[in-house]
Amino acid sequence: MVLLYSILAMTLIVAVRYLAASGLFALATKRVRPGLYTGLDAQIRREIGWSLLSAAIYAIPAGIVAWGWQERGWTQIYTGWNDYPLWYLPLAPLIYLFAHDTWFYWTHRLFHRPRWFRAAHAVHHASRPPTAWAAMSFHPIEALSGAIVIPLLVFLVPIHVALLGAVLMVMTVMGVTNHMGWEMFPRALVHSRAGDWLITASHHQRHHEQYRCNYGLYFRFWDRLCGTDRGLSPP
Repeated sequence: MVLLYSILAMTLIVAVRYLAASGLFALATKRVRPGLYTGLDAQIRREIGWSLLSAAIYAIPAGIVAWGWQERGWTQIYTGWNDYPLWYLPLAPLIYLFAHDTWFYWTHRLFHRPRWFRAAHAVHHASRPPTAWAAMSFHPIEALSGAIVIPLLVFLVPIHVALLGAVLMVMTVMGVTNHMGWEMFPRALVHSRAGDWLITASHHQRHHEQYRCNYGLYFRFWDRLCGTDRGLSPP
């Protein structure tokens, strides 16, 4: 029963997090780029519907993790700042982000194979153009593939609970901002040396335009290594 309550609580948390983050950036889009989402009301309703279904799917492994951590002590999540050396604190989130990015890149490429695209990934690409509401607009098969990564990592890689929260925040913000249809980050960052290795809206927008390129989530490492990086879409 405790596990069920944990899953239900995580369903609410993930859904509210999605609605709050996507709603905030959709509002910013309305103010900064008025008219960008004009005529997309039906699409946005569809994106919200798929996303709320995805939130329920993401909540299942998240609820199991929360229950396993609090009730059983199964995970590698820790709460004491001195439980591990200080040099390890910033390393753990980088490990999580790189591992998640690696998983996403290769599963994303798989979902672009015709059979998998028709079965699942077409739901996400039905957003033309994507909006701030499209970040979690996935078919259940694809949602499940994305929902298991962070929960698996917490059983393998130690991380402070606050830094796990930071990883989830980065995941949420980048997922939403990469689909807004306009570049939120300053040109000085996007076109800097650091920006050349980071994925922002300009990079992911090109994926939604051309499909066969720019598969990454956070970093352009795998795209560059595998020859699938096609640069940035015009802002």
